[in-house]
Amino acid sequence: MRTMKMKNLLIMSFLWLSISGVALAQKVASPNGEVQMQFELLEDGTPAYSLSYKGKPVIKTSKLGLHLKNDEHSLIDNFEVIEREESAFDETWETVWGEENEIRNHYNELAVILNQKPTDREMIIRFRVFDDGLGFRYEFPQQQNLGHFIVEEERTQFAMTGDHTAFWIPGDYDTQEYDYIESRLSEIRGLMETSITDNLSQTSFSDTGVQTSLLLKTDDGLYINLHEAALLDYSAMHLELDDENMVFQSWLTPDVTGNKVYMIAPGKSPWRTVIVSDDARDILASRMTYNLNDPVAIDDTSWIKPVKYVGVWWEMITGKSSWHYTNDFPAVRLGVTDYENATPNNTHGATTENVKRYIDFAAEHGFDGVLVEGWNIGWEDWFGNSKDYVFDFMTPYPDFDLDEVRDYAKSKGVEMIMHHETSSSVRNYERHLDAAYQFMKDNGYNSVKSGYVGDILPRGENHYSQWLVNHYQYAIEKAADYEIMVNAHEAVRPTGVARTWPNLIANESARGTEYQAFGGSKPNHVTVIPFTRLIGGPMDYTPGIFEMDISKANPDNDSWVNSTIANQLALYVTMYSPLQMAADFPENYERFMDAFQFIKDVGMDWEKSVYLEAEPGSYITIARKEKGTNDWFVGNVNGETRRTSNISFDFLDKGKTYIATIYSDAKDAHYRNNPQAYEIRKVVVNNKSKLKQGSAPGGGYAISIIEADKSETRGLKKL
Repeated sequence: MRTMKMKNLLIMSFLWLSISGVALAQKVASPNGEVQMQFELLEDGTPAYSLSYKGKPVIKTSKLGLHLKNDEHSLIDNFEVIEREESAFDETWETVWGEENEIRNHYNELAVILNQKPTDREMIIRFRVFDDGLGFRYEFPQQQNLGHFIVEEERTQFAMTGDHTAFWIPGDYDTQEYDYIESRLSEIRGLMETSITDNLSQTSFSDTGVQTSLLLKTDDGLYINLHEAALLDYSAMHLELDDENMVFQSWLTPDVTGNKVYMIAPGKSPWRTVIVSDDARDILASRMTYNLNDPVAIDDTSWIKPVKYVGVWWEMITGKSSWHYTNDFPAVRLGVTDYENATPNNTHGATTENVKRYIDFAAEHGFDGVLVEGWNIGWEDWFGNSKDYVFDFMTPYPDFDLDEVRDYAKSKGVEMIMHHETSSSVRNYERHLDAAYQFMKDNGYNSVKSGYVGDILPRGENHYSQWLVNHYQYAIEKAADYEIMVNAHEAVRPTGVARTWPNLIANESARGTEYQAFGGSKPNHVTVIPFTRLIGGPMDYTPGIFEMDISKANPDNDSWVNSTIANQLALYVTMYSPLQMAADFPENYERFMDAFQFIKDVGMDWEKSVYLEAEPGSYITIARKEKGTNDWFVGNVNGETRRTSNISFDFLDKGKTYIATIYSDAKDAHYRNNPQAYEIRKVVVNNKSKLKQGSAPGGGYAISIIEADKSETRGLKKL
C-alpha cells in the first residue's frame, strides 16, 4: 500500500438559515470559499440543492430523490431532517500511476440524515464540496422499513441557469463511440437524429438524452462538467433534458426487464459530480472524480507498471489483415474444431512470423510489449454471425505457435499482451476467467485487452446496466488476484475506480482511433475528449498514425485519418494514459523515423502536469514532467481553425538549461490535404523562455525538453 499522508481532521460549524418557502436551508462552502452548495427541504419535504461558484449560480434549485418500483411513497418527498453531520477532510495521497505523483483530497462535507414521515424510512444525502466542485450521493442505512428494493428511476436533477453550449453525445445503453457535437442545449432535440445515424449504434432512450461526462459552457464564461464517480453495483447514469426549463434529470440504464437498480440496505449510490471553473484548464486538472473513490485496495502494487506497446491491430482495423484464420464459415461450432480441413485465407494477421516482426520492431525501438489480436480460434463463427459460439481464450490458431512466440519475445526482452474478445458472452467469460488468467501467467502475459463487442449474451442485457457494471468490476478484481493489468474495451465508462483498483490501467469507452478507419472522426475530436471521457480515467486511444490514407493499406477502404503527424505525436501528452500504443505499421514509422523519435522518447508516467492552454473543441496544450527524471514533454492539439499558440516555459526549474526538440506542423500542413508536412528543430530553453508556435487545422505540436549542460547546447539557438 502506498504511504498516505494524512492531515488533521477538522470539525466545522455551518449556518442553518430560515428561508421563505422552504423548511430549512444549509450552506456549505469549499475550502477556498469559491464553491458554495445549499441544501434545503421544499414545502412538501422534497430534498433539494443548489450550487454557485464565485457568487455566480451554477445549478439552480434542483430536486433529489429516488422513485421505487411498486412503492406508494418512494423516496421522493415527505422528508424531515433528523440530524446533520459536518466535517472537513484534507489528505495527500500518492498515485500508483497518474498525471502527477501526489493528489490532494480536500473538501468540506455535510451529511443530511432524513426521515420519511409516512414510512419511517431513513435516507442520507452526503455532500462533499471541493475547490473544483461538488460530489453527492444517496446512502441507505440498515433499517427495519427498508430492506430489498428496486429503483425504478433516480430523480436527481441538475437545473441549468440558461441555454448553455454543450459538448455531448447521445444517450445510448451500449456504446459511447460517438463524435462529440457542440450545440446549444435547446438544439439537442433537433440534432439527435443526425447524431445517431452517423454511428454504428442506433439505440437512444429519448430525443434529449445525453451521456456523461457532459461538458457545458455558459455565456458568462463558466465551464461545467456533469458526471458520476465510484460507479459500483449500480447502473450507469445518463441525463435527460427538459429543454423547456433547461433541467437535466438522471436516467439510469435499465436491465433487460426494464428495472434500473436492485438494492439492499445498507447501500449507497455512486457520487453525482459537478466540476466547475471559469478557467477551462481547471476542468482538465480536476482530480475530484478520483478523490470520490476509495483508496487503493491492492496491498502490493509493484507489478502495476505503465506500458508502451505496438501490435497487430491496425492491420485488422484497416482491413489489411483479418482476425480469422480461414474464410470457411463456420469452421468451429460449439468447440468442435475442423481447422485441419479448412483453407487458410492468407490474410490472417496473428501468424507466428508476422508477430515476430512486431516483436523485432518493439525490441529495436525500446517498446515494452506487443499486443496480438485474432490469435485464438473461433473468429470465423463470430464474423459469420453465429450466436452459439463462445471463445475459450486458450486455444491458438494453427498458424500461431504460442510457445515459439512466447520464447522469442522473452529472448528479445519484450512482453506479450493478451487479447480476450468475450463476444459479449459474459457468463462464458466469467466461467473461463480463472483458467484464462492462469494461462496468461503461465505464458508470461501480464496484461490483457478485453473486448465486449456485440449484444450481451445470453439474455440481451445492456452494456451499462447494473449487472454488467458488476461483471466489469469482477473481472478487474479477479485479475488483481493474478497480478494482471486490464485494458477493457466496450466496457462502461470509467468513473475513477482505477484509484481503488489501479490494475485497471486503461479503458476504451469512447470513440478511439479505430473510427479513423471507419469513415473518420472530427478533426477537433481530441480537443473535447480530455474534458469529457478522460475525467473518469485514462483511455487506450491508440494514437500514432502516420499514414492518413487508409486506402494504401486496404484499397477497398477510402477512409482518411483527420489529423496531421504533429497532432498524432501530441496525443501522447494530451490524451493521458499509462498505456500507450504506437498503433501504425512498422513500415510507416520507418518512413518518418525522425518524427517517430518523439514516440520513443515520450514518457507515460508523470510527476507533474501543467495545463498551459485550453478551450474545449478548439485547442489543448499540456506540459508534463516524467516521473523519476528531469525531462518534460509538451503536447498541443488543435481543432479545425489554424491557430498560433503562445506558451511560457516557466514550469521548468530555475537556473537550469534544457534542449527543446520541437515537432511542429509545417506552414502548409493541413489534416486533409497535407497531413505529413512537419518540421523538427532544436533550441535551448530555460524557465524564462517563451514560444510562439503555429498549429495547422487538425494539427498541433509536440516538444521534448531534456536537461543539458553547456557543451551539449553549443551551436543551438536560444528560444
